[in-house]
Amino acid sequence: MRSRYSAFAVGDADYLLATWHASTRPSDLEFEAGMRWRRLDVLATSAGGPFDREGVVEFEARWSQDGDRGVLHEVSEFVREGGRWFYLRGTH
Repeated sequence: MRSRYSAFAVGDADYLLATWHASTRPSDLEFEAGMRWRRLDVLATSAGGPFDREGVVEFEARWSQDGDRGVLHEVSEFVREGGRWFYLRGTH
């Protein structure tokens, strides 16, 4: 989760697509001009341990853009395949 947030913060679309599960991955990503990610707060986790195949992370990501500020609140689902975690989907 933290690595994906960092990838959003620096605009690393290749990393985001590589860590997105193939069943839900978009063909490409576009970043909003002027969007700046300010802080990530992980609020809760469920499963996602070394022997789990699935995990859930609830987080808030703070952003600013053109003088506005806001918070993205999401519950993200992850799945492990081949020893790697992949982002599956998120709900707001």
